[in-house]
Amino acid sequence: MKNRSLIPVYLLATAVAFASCGGNKNAQPPAMPPAAVEVATVNEGAASYHENYPGTVTALNEVELRPQVSGYITGIHFQDGQHVNKGQLLYSIDQQTYQAGVSQAQANLAVSRANLVKAQKDADRYIALDKKDAIAKQVLDHAMADLESAKMQVRAAEAGVKGVETNLRYSNIYAPFSGTIGISLVKMGASVSPGTTLLNTISTDDPIAVDFFLDQKELGKFTELEKQGTVSKDSTFTIALADGSEYPFSGKVASIDRAVDAQTGTIRVRLAFQNAEKNLRPGMSTVVKVYHTAADHSLIIPYKAVTEQMGEYFVYKVTDSSTVTQTKVKMGTVIRDNVVIKDGLAAGDKIVVDGLQKVKEGAKIAPTQPGAAGQPAAGAPAAGKQ
Repeated sequence: MKNRSLIPVYLLATAVAFASCGGNKNAQPPAMPPAAVEVATVNEGAASYHENYPGTVTALNEVELRPQVSGYITGIHFQDGQHVNKGQLLYSIDQQTYQAGVSQAQANLAVSRANLVKAQKDADRYIALDKKDAIAKQVLDHAMADLESAKMQVRAAEAGVKGVETNLRYSNIYAPFSGTIGISLVKMGASVSPGTTLLNTISTDDPIAVDFFLDQKELGKFTELEKQGTVSKDSTFTIALADGSEYPFSGKVASIDRAVDAQTGTIRVRLAFQNAEKNLRPGMSTVVKVYHTAADHSLIIPYKAVTEQMGEYFVYKVTDSSTVTQTKVKMGTVIRDNVVIKDGLAAGDKIVVDGLQKVKEGAKIAPTQPGAAGQPAAGAPAAGKQ
């Protein structure tokens, strides 16, 4: 009897214990506290820095030399790689055939002119007889027709002379402008044909150009520099050579291409540099350095606020509800501990600059030590030239 009275008490205790150990499936785990992170405000400011672009040296004027007549090379009148002047004789092609053609054409012209003189005299004589009604009308008509035919033959002969004289002139190839000529691609005695044989290439070397590709978003500034025709006070164009040395002369915008590449969103910009010492040669690789000193609207943030994922860059931007959202940004030049942001942020945005390991997309935060992103603390130096 004593054992039977204890059974209900035991079952009640077991049920209470089960409920307290997780029997309630709707119970939620305790919420994570907001992450304590350092937040800063993105501001616009001035900075002095270089923007670097891959560049290639190219000639402002370059032309391929090709023959306009066929024949054998009989003369090469320059040294490979030397400077040549406009109008200087470069190549000679065998002229015997063309000289003989000129002589024959001139002889044909002389015969045609002699026939014209005879036809003119016959026509004058028949005109005089016709006035006396001493000749048949048909004879006069034939004489006048012969005169017109003789005139046409003279014109044809003159055109023939011009044609063969042109071929004779083309047998000598002259420099179309002053510049540097390359290594000859043909040797003495080589057979050449018009339109197919490449003899050489000549290009200007002073001034010389450097081409690079610019993002279309920056096109407006460079267009203004092109209109000015000189180097602006807030930008200087210099280049670094392949060995890391800096070219001693600055350049200016020479031209901007007519259209933006639809696939890359970039446009070709051409700079002009003086090159009296011939240190720059077409085809060389360079780094174009555009020095900015008055970028009052640059967005500069601490570099430590940026994270990289598979070649793309992100920051954590703070929302109005004190949460963070991962935002993709386009970075510009790194300036010491800061970086210029070209796209993705706006002045007034708040971003996480310290404690990134504590947050993820949509996480609640507890901001600490608010400041201005990219602005030096009191006594710290401003962003400087790189």
